[in-house]
Amino acid sequence: METEAGERILDVREIPSRIRHTVIFQLLAALAPEQSLQIVHDHDPTLLRNQLEFNFEGDFAWTYLESGPETWRVRLRRIGRRTAQ
Repeated sequence: METEAGERILDVREIPSRIRHTVIFQLLAALAPEQSLQIVHDHDPTLLRNQLEFNFEGDFAWTYLESGPETWRVRLRRIGRRTAQ
């Protein structure tokens, strides 16, 4: 399993589906620039990616580390801080 120093791995398969995205967004909001969070999922998390791009536009880099067919692993790295609009 590929990880970076201090990177947290969150296996969302262990989190009830109704609160998964809430938990992920709370963890992402707490990341400092250049910190990352690795998400492990049982399907391609395209809905999560769409929500991330809408809610945190330009703040995160999305990198697939594993692309199925049974496990998807994505690294989300904070590359900026959203400023008040």
